[in-house]
Amino acid sequence: MPCTAVDSQIHGFLFGTDEMREIFSDRAWVQKWLDTEAALARAQGELGVIPKEKADIINEYAQAERLDIPSIGEFYKSSITIVPLLKAFKAVLPGDAGEYVHWGATSQDIVDTGLVLLERDAWQVIVRDMKECLKSTLKLVAKYRDTPMAGRTHVVHAIPITFGYKAAVWADELGREIERLEALAPRVFVGEMAGAVGTLASQTEKGLETQQRMFEILGLGVPTIAWHVARDNQAEFVSTLALCAGTLGRINHEIFSLQHTEILELEEPFFMGKIGSSTMPHKRNPAVLENVLALLRNVRSIAPAIVESMISENERDWGCFLSEWEAIPRACHLMAAALAKSKNILENLIVYEKHMERNLGVQKGLMMSECVMMHLAPRLGRMTAHEIVYKACMQAYEQEIPLKEVLMKTPEVTAAFSEQEVDVMVDPHSYVGLAPVFADRVLEKYRDYA
Repeated sequence: MPCTAVDSQIHGFLFGTDEMREIFSDRAWVQKWLDTEAALARAQGELGVIPKEKADIINEYAQAERLDIPSIGEFYKSSITIVPLLKAFKAVLPGDAGEYVHWGATSQDIVDTGLVLLERDAWQVIVRDMKECLKSTLKLVAKYRDTPMAGRTHVVHAIPITFGYKAAVWADELGREIERLEALAPRVFVGEMAGAVGTLASQTEKGLETQQRMFEILGLGVPTIAWHVARDNQAEFVSTLALCAGTLGRINHEIFSLQHTEILELEEPFFMGKIGSSTMPHKRNPAVLENVLALLRNVRSIAPAIVESMISENERDWGCFLSEWEAIPRACHLMAAALAKSKNILENLIVYEKHMERNLGVQKGLMMSECVMMHLAPRLGRMTAHEIVYKACMQAYEQEIPLKEVLMKTPEVTAAFSEQEVDVMVDPHSYVGLAPVFADRVLEKYRDYA
């Protein structure tokens, strides 16, 4: 019976996806171990290390469906090596083929290589969905390139931007995370076949050739030297997931923040029948965003544990590796669920342009203080302009009156500028700067995704 949130029949949708559950299922774990043992046997059979006919039998029977998987779990009660798998595998192999399984290997070789194969499957899903998020975000960039909205710093209005510009910042950050994910592949997806302490002492004659062929079969990189206790590759994998979770978290939190009733410039996708409250029928809560933010927070929290697991004893330390077996799949599950939901949010995001327009004027022109100052400065001087505008803004703010009204009662301003010129100064549509140009630059950079 499921006992974790990821596998729960009730809560599972909130914490994982069926696709990722399949990737890290018991059957998948066993299959990756068998794939590793089969590749080892095949390589050794080709090189004459073991009889080729035995290697062929091992490869033919290396199917998780043939094994009694529950028995592996029973064997694990007395051993955390790969021996439980070997016992279950040997039980289905005909003749003495089982005597040639795992020739010259150590448990860590099979466990590590199996984990890397699982990570690679999970990584492919995560990269795919990150690219889908980027693609949806680029659509927002293009569609809202010129749509003005309030820029905010320190949670208060600053100067105008466009929503396309905001989305372009999201897109560029997503693009960098995808680059990081793709860059880690040659470092992380490296196999392990090194023997007891990593020296290949049991296979000095054809060990290196076995290594080369084995990982060619599995499509993995060949290690320069054993990494039994060098866990930086696992730490990099999860740390990169944490960075991706940081970026996705920021984007989703921004949408969440802009769904505040008083702002309501963005809203997560809504459909009739979506219930926000059991007692308040009017509620359109950002429940999916809250779900995503919780998932991504937990992904980020896993990274320190895996980095901590880099501290290992001597040439082998199973205590550290056990952290990886539990935490890395969990990070992938949570990330997959967050990405699946983020894809839908970004693809079907509700954008309220009229509310963006309304909010541009909510402070009655105060947002345009920099613009006013930059217009005044050439005629009145930079510091003088700042002082005039500062005093005008504080008066407008405290009396809750339009900035223009105060400016038109300021002698230094009316003596040097016409009312028409002041109107231009306080018009937010005239001061989005190069926001559309920057949006275009991002669209060009990622044109292959658009």
